[in-house]
Amino acid sequence: MPYLIICLCFALAGGYVGRAKGSSFVLWFLISGLIPFLGLLAAILYRYESDEVRRQCPRCGKLVKLYDQVCMGCGEDLEFPETAVEPESAAALRR
Repeated sequence: MPYLIICLCFALAGGYVGRAKGSSFVLWFLISGLIPFLGLLAAILYRYESDEVRRQCPRCGKLVKLYDQVCMGCGEDLEFPETAVEPESAAALRR
């Protein structure tokens, strides 16, 4: 019983950390709950989604993450761009 309580605490902490970094709460909840200490450590070391470089869709002009293969706005299959747009976090600092 104490092990389940510890797993639940680590799962909640991992879920909140993952969600704060822009990822899925459920994903990090499960990872941190199944592997208590290492899962939480992985959530802490995981990258922030707002630090990812972006690119602009040539068809609709929507900004998508560089690692996206398909535009979420129009469904255009994207090629790797020659130039990229700065991350959201860098754009927010300029304001």
